[in-house]
Amino acid sequence: MILNSLNPAQQEAVVAPLGHQLVLAGAGSGKTRVLIYRIAWLIEHEHISPFNILAVTFTNKAANEMRTRVESMLNVPVKSMWIGTFHGLSHRFLRAHWQEAGLPQAFQILDSDDQFRLIRRVIHAMNLDEERFPPKEAQWFINAQKEEAREPHQVELRDFTAQTLIQIYQAYQEACQRAGVIDFTDLLLKTYKLLLSNDTLRQHYQERFRCLLVDEFQDTNTLQYSWLKLFAGENNSIMIVGDDDQSIYGWRGARIENIQRFSKDFPGANIIRLEQNYRSTGTILKAANALISQNSGRLGKNLWTEDQEGELITSYAAFNETDEAFFIVNRIRDLRQGEFALRDMAILYRSNAQSRVIEEALMQFGIPYRVYGGLRYFDRAEIKDALAYLRIIANRHDDPAFERIINTPTRGIGDKTVNAIREQAKTANQPLWYALITLLEKKFFSARADSALANFVNLINAMDEKTVGMDLHKQVEYVLYSSGLIEHYRKEKGEKGLTRLENLEELVNAAHQFSQEAVPDEMSPLAAFLAYAALESKDDQAEAYDDSVQLMTLHSAKGLEFPVVFLAGCEEELFPHYLSMNDPKAMEEERRLCYVGVTRAMKKLFMTYAELRRMHGKEAYHRPSRFLREIPVELVDEVRFRTKVSRVQPVASTPAYKPQAQGRFRIGQDVHHRVFGEGTVLDVEGDGDEMKVKVRFGSVGTKVLIASYLT
Repeated sequence: MILNSLNPAQQEAVVAPLGHQLVLAGAGSGKTRVLIYRIAWLIEHEHISPFNILAVTFTNKAANEMRTRVESMLNVPVKSMWIGTFHGLSHRFLRAHWQEAGLPQAFQILDSDDQFRLIRRVIHAMNLDEERFPPKEAQWFINAQKEEAREPHQVELRDFTAQTLIQIYQAYQEACQRAGVIDFTDLLLKTYKLLLSNDTLRQHYQERFRCLLVDEFQDTNTLQYSWLKLFAGENNSIMIVGDDDQSIYGWRGARIENIQRFSKDFPGANIIRLEQNYRSTGTILKAANALISQNSGRLGKNLWTEDQEGELITSYAAFNETDEAFFIVNRIRDLRQGEFALRDMAILYRSNAQSRVIEEALMQFGIPYRVYGGLRYFDRAEIKDALAYLRIIANRHDDPAFERIINTPTRGIGDKTVNAIREQAKTANQPLWYALITLLEKKFFSARADSALANFVNLINAMDEKTVGMDLHKQVEYVLYSSGLIEHYRKEKGEKGLTRLENLEELVNAAHQFSQEAVPDEMSPLAAFLAYAALESKDDQAEAYDDSVQLMTLHSAKGLEFPVVFLAGCEEELFPHYLSMNDPKAMEEERRLCYVGVTRAMKKLFMTYAELRRMHGKEAYHRPSRFLREIPVELVDEVRFRTKVSRVQPVASTPAYKPQAQGRFRIGQDVHHRVFGEGTVLDVEGDGDEMKVKVRFGSVGTKVLIASYLT
């Protein structure tokens, strides 16, 4: 019986009658299990065909896990079920209805970097001042309008700046249309607009999807909610799972109002609360409940656990950020000697800038760490180069791909030549590839440029012809070598070049693995693989690391859990952030962010703050965060050292952890650091154990270090 392993509230959600269900799932309450079991229940007991189920998740990884586990439980394939992210499902829809959407059959998807490049080119083509209209700002404006389902002609005209941004938006859309590409947000917008305008298509999908399930509903934006309502119609059953207390993405368009208005938009919705937590100790949950209770307008729930109360939360008042960092590092050293591995510990912070001091302390003690938030595989330069070659082979209209590879590897094609191609494309209203062909036919270029460009055109055409009929991974491998990318990166010396080559080789493996899976009938294997790569680059999901401490922002930590969590920088104006101080709505989101941070901890939680911190180039004193004060004092063990505290000396739990100063240093002296290598002293400040030394290292530049770590 599939219900045996569920608690009563989870069982209620799984077996709920067909209709509208709002499942308020608290942190660590097993919502993923509930969704999976609900799908299995619908298929096995309600006799709903997988063909009639639409399930929306927020990561590709979650979608794959859900499908695999449902198939394992029922021992039947569920490939006909639509399960995936908003972007992935929209892509599937548009591939099937590209004609109705006014798209070329081989349309490609721009990732964020490609979108930025295209917007920048549009701004230059419009002869606008990039300082006054920065491409990043224009990119943000365009995506924000799309997330509100507004096309250029629907944007409110407020002033000259808005008028110009609307013109950039319009020109960008026209450039995308010429190139046969769409961006991530367009996937949803074009799906929404097509369903809205095409009654036949809308009715077809509303009749097909009898049951809809949505995960992480509190993170949906206006466009996603509108998209969902069109698929749901008035007669279908919809279950949303979310937590209004974990809505922390308002800054990127998420609307907490969506979960609050669900019952109004879907009358008769039944509310089920999942409050039993399987992650954290009783003490941590009591702290989280007390903290979030300060917010108004909540739908309301109270987390509890059958597990033990556990240890008190440790609060540490540091003298400054260096003292805070060394306190954290020394606690990590202590915990490492006991039951915890390094991978069990995470350091969370509000701002990325906080990581620098913490990283230096970890390095000085030789503790391995990983910073989550680095480039994902499909975002790496060498991979984007390779994919651009594949994209231009699949679609000569793809301007962003054309621009990326026309001189990569370098083939003697300069900016002046590329600008001439851009000008021709603008004048003739044609893609860059065909603008280049036109100019070559006119003998427009110098003999040297003409030869280089002709060779480029011949290269692309030859690769296209040679790869026809090849298996996907063979296509990729052929392009990597014939394009010159392998040879190009082989010339890059050292570990970086070797890593790039390994990444390119892995692309062949990725293609081979992808080709083993089902490819949609309406797409070629290459087109399907390129779409997969673009959608994967959008996916924000942390991966498991080797035995190292995890460092990440609080926003990145959502959905993760760690036995030990250090929440650093709990100070007014840092957390909560100074930009939220006079905005009650923003302050409530900051509190939800703290709630997310607290509930990442399973067994032990540390909350630290510095009384003196350098921010924005200035040292300033800050009060402890109000979030610390909102946690009942009986749940907190406050650690506060009030003897003489050095600004740079590690706070150690045992004398063995305290490094000894090595004496005085003089300007110009050669020194050695075991992490940064050889360096030269530029300046010296202080004396004895408090001595700070400014050193220029050949590998990492200038650092200010504690004297005791130099020899």
